[in-house]
Amino acid sequence: MPLVSKTKSLQHEKFGKEPSIIEKDGDLQIKRSPSSPQGGPKKRSAFEDLTNAKQSQAQILITKRKGGKVVSKKTQKGCSEQEALQNIENQRSTGSKASQEHLDNAKEKSPKTPEVPEEKSDTVAKSEVQPTPYEDVDEENLNDPFLNSIYAKDIFDYMKEREMKFVLKGYMEKQLDLNIEMRAILVDWMVEVQENFELNHETLYLAVKLVDHFMSKAVCMRETLQLLGSTAILIAAKFDERCPPCMDDFLYICDDAYQREELLAMEVNILRTLKFDINVPVAYRFLRRYAKCARANLETLTLARYICELTLQEYEFIWESASKLASSCLLLALKMKDLGGWTPTLQHYTGYQFADLHSLMRRLNLLLYSKPNEKLKAVRYKYAHKVFFEVAKIPPLDVLKLEEQLKLNTI
Repeated sequence: MPLVSKTKSLQHEKFGKEPSIIEKDGDLQIKRSPSSPQGGPKKRSAFEDLTNAKQSQAQILITKRKGGKVVSKKTQKGCSEQEALQNIENQRSTGSKASQEHLDNAKEKSPKTPEVPEEKSDTVAKSEVQPTPYEDVDEENLNDPFLNSIYAKDIFDYMKEREMKFVLKGYMEKQLDLNIEMRAILVDWMVEVQENFELNHETLYLAVKLVDHFMSKAVCMRETLQLLGSTAILIAAKFDERCPPCMDDFLYICDDAYQREELLAMEVNILRTLKFDINVPVAYRFLRRYAKCARANLETLTLARYICELTLQEYEFIWESASKLASSCLLLALKMKDLGGWTPTLQHYTGYQFADLHSLMRRLNLLLYSKPNEKLKAVRYKYAHKVFFEVAKIPPLDVLKLEEQLKLNTI
């Protein structure tokens, strides 16, 4: 059975039992019996037990000293006030004027509730009026259930914590039959496959992550490198796409260099090596989220995507965390479009301050300045098209100007 059908069947079995459990939980009622340690339900007014606790203890001591049944003056006074109030209400029904006078006197004699001091009320008012330093970007989408605006902040905070589990280190020294240039050529070919099959960009980023994580734990030969890349795209497509391409399509794009059994064996090998933990946080998901927080338009987002996709081919960017890479690409794109810089809203939702992105921004800007390799043209050719606003033709920032603004912290 394919991986997608397995996950769907498991989800059907899982969610098929939940309504019965919910109905059972809804019928549960907690009743407190008189024999319980807390006793039966107790009636009391709002402040009676709290404000009269000390007075009631004093009355008990007086009765113990005198002995016998003694009624204190306070209880007698309380009884007289209750009788007066009852008489006043009876007279009110007859409509006499005397009842109104007695009612006013009773109100004057009754204890007044303590008023809140003016100083405390002023502090409460100031705390309520104080504005928040960041903008709530999810508030406007609360009525759309498909956006999950209530849980969006928690979801991306969890993804940011989870990405620490997938930190990569240099692994190319373990690969005796491969080098950095071969990996870059493989990623360039994977970009073409993603564009030809019209797959999601998340699928491409996840497939590259699967290749890097697999090669960091297992040795791969030169003959099976393309098989590794195509199988990684197949697994990522099953994980992310609604309608993933079939296996014959992946055999076709490899020019029939591999058999079906080899593709299946590589799929099993990858999943077992990674222990089926393939939900790796990718930079593209963070980039879309942070662009929304910055209120960036589609052209600015596309420019940031172009910068971020260039890093897929570069081996020296594999150990950068996905959230930090997305933040740096967005900040560099905002500066290239002269649309401001790092705002308190971005600092709140990304968790990075402006100083945390200095070094990575310099490296990304130098990457745009570098001369493109003749064998690695897929990303630059892709984003030079009109569909992507020809963002690949936008000149990078001047290095000296960027350094001055980094020192002045004016971005």
